Order: sequence, then C-alpha cells, then structure tokens
Amino acid sequence: MTIHTTHPDVLKRLKRAQGHLKSIVTMLEEERSCLDIAQQLQAVESAITNAKRALIHDHIDHCLDKAVHEGKQSARDAIQEFKAISKYL
Repeated sequence: MTIHTTHPDVLKRLKRAQGHLKSIVTMLEEERSCLDIAQQLQAVESAITNAKRALIHDHIDHCLDKAVHEGKQSARDAIQEFKAISKYL
C-alpha cells in the first residue's frame, strides 16, 4: 500500500473547508452581509484548491514515480496518467 504523506494535510484542509461551508449556511440563514459571505466562500475555495493541489502533487511525486520505478507502469502510461491528472490543477 502506498503511504500518502500529504493525506493528513489534505484532510485538515477539507475539514477547514467543511467548517467554512457550515458557517456560510448559517450566515445566509441569518442574512449576514454579502461581503462577509463572499469572504467565507473564498476561504472554502482556497482550502479546496490547496487540498487538491497537494493531493495531485503527492500522486505525481510518489505514486507515478514509484509505479514506473517498480515496473508496475510503463513510462508512456505514467505520462498519460500525468496528463490526465494535471488537468485538475
């Protein structure tokens, strides 16, 4: 099994985003200012973007590299997978 060293950080970022989302729902229900809500939405977006980036970089740095070096995947297949996952950056 591949150990993903970034997964704890990704989880932390996603839980932070989850907390912000919960706050946004409350803010909308309380009819808080649009500026405050927009700031919270930006925080959610940033947390998710950073989590996604960390996950993708971890996959490229460890999973693809390891698969090629261990002969589990050809370099050509790894490049195709790299292209596929990099579109999410």
